[in-house]
Amino acid sequence: MEGNLKQSHHIGAKTYLLVWAALMVLTGVTVGVTFLDLRNFAIVAAMIVASIKALLVLLYFMHIRYEKKVFPFMILATLGMFWLFLILTFMEVFTR
Repeated sequence: MEGNLKQSHHIGAKTYLLVWAALMVLTGVTVGVTFLDLRNFAIVAAMIVASIKALLVLLYFMHIRYEKKVFPFMILATLGMFWLFLILTFMEVFTR
């Protein structure tokens, strides 16, 4: 019966604090981007930082890093489709 039990992975407090610190730094980067004159690239930069933050939350706080390989693949496929639709939307808006 013990062979059927799923192994749980324990993430230490140090890892959580490092991920939290990274999220705080990335939030500061997002705020800092608003003060730069990046024109159309400001939205792209903010979305890139937001995607990195979402990835950190998915991997560590939602424990996707330790799941079966199908879950990360599904998440990457979903994010890939999201970025595809986002890029196509911006291409349509910018070519008007």
